[in-house]
Amino acid sequence: MEGNIAIGLDIGTTKIVAMIGRKNEYGKVEILGIGRSKSLGVHRGVVNNITQTIQSIQLAVQEAETAADVKIENVTVGIAGQHIRSLQHSDYITRSNAELVIDDEDIDRLIDQVHKLVMLPGEEIIHVLPQEYKVDGQAEIKEPVGMYGGRLEANFHVVVGQVSSIRNVGRCVKSAGLNLDNITLEPLASANAVLSQEEKEAGVALLDIGGGTTDLAIFRDGIIRHTAVIPFGGNVITEDIKEGCSIIEKQAELLKIKFGSAWPGENKENEIVSIPGLRGREPKEITLKNLSKIIHARVVEIVEQVYVEIKNYGHEEQKKKLIAGIVLTGGGAQLKHLKQLVEYITGMDTRIGFPNEHLAGNSDDEVTSPLYATAVGLVMDGLKRQERKKLEIAYEESLIEPEPEDEQEEVIEPPKPPKRSFLDKFTERIKDFLDNAE
Repeated sequence: MEGNIAIGLDIGTTKIVAMIGRKNEYGKVEILGIGRSKSLGVHRGVVNNITQTIQSIQLAVQEAETAADVKIENVTVGIAGQHIRSLQHSDYITRSNAELVIDDEDIDRLIDQVHKLVMLPGEEIIHVLPQEYKVDGQAEIKEPVGMYGGRLEANFHVVVGQVSSIRNVGRCVKSAGLNLDNITLEPLASANAVLSQEEKEAGVALLDIGGGTTDLAIFRDGIIRHTAVIPFGGNVITEDIKEGCSIIEKQAELLKIKFGSAWPGENKENEIVSIPGLRGREPKEITLKNLSKIIHARVVEIVEQVYVEIKNYGHEEQKKKLIAGIVLTGGGAQLKHLKQLVEYITGMDTRIGFPNEHLAGNSDDEVTSPLYATAVGLVMDGLKRQERKKLEIAYEESLIEPEPEDEQEEVIEPPKPPKRSFLDKFTERIKDFLDNAE
């Protein structure tokens, strides 16, 4: 059973989700079980209390195991958090023999060179994503393998993070009794779950509004072009309601979910919610107009920061236009009238992203909520890596050639092994570090 299923573990600021899924016969993802727990030891996407985080992970995992009746061992974990940043970088290599065609090894050499970039202390490169290549000055080449050329250049999108924060996540997963199968960047996982290939081609910005952070991933021509993590999310809205209305956090969160709106014009002056006072105190009366004003002010701030990032990517240039606009996902995307507000501020088409693009048709409504976009994406990622592993094993087996019985028999070329991404190597380094650090 373990072979065909994958487990995604989304360690968020407000909740931790463990999701178990497998591919059905139609190639769609079937979710077998979900477990979620309140996340206690995470602040703005970064672990700040190891013990509490371990307990929260164990709770979520147990719930998912019970629901799916499966024992969980290996998990695919998402990383985000305010320490993630990205930069653009160009690099080139000169090939010793221009008579030979460019192959995967040349590209690996170029990517390895980017990894030698000098970072700030404590930072490490997590992802190196080639954008487009140049061969001997000829620009805009998508796939240089198989071409002739002496000088190979590329523009790269480089994602950088604090290695200690990522090791802490690894430590929590390990101490919760799980194996770290893989690490994935959360904006990429969410994007895989909610975006269609057409949107990625046309140009789209995915906005994942979580509890502690808002993740942004921009695609154009099918390639990821820009990523950013903005250190604000739904929790700062709750915090503002709590302060502005002088109520406790639990009540503020409920108010936001039940009556909150990002558009103040919607509510009449006389719409009032009564909130029970704390032990023996008078109940409080709060007008919905005031509530939406508080929410509006904070949401505008988050969206404007996101819009700055979209402009930094170069959305205003004709060649870089994002035709498919913005897709909102994550728990924060459920806020009423948020879509209208985002369209109003950015002037870009906006839709809410539900992770049902790749899910089996009979999935629960709960699973297809934007809340679970990252978890669904992590499960998909785990399944994809399993398929790659199977291909690698098949490749290794095909190298052990049987003796040809007949001289006339033609030798069949074994298929090439799939390329390992840098993240696989990065995960292995984290695993080694954790094993040696125990």
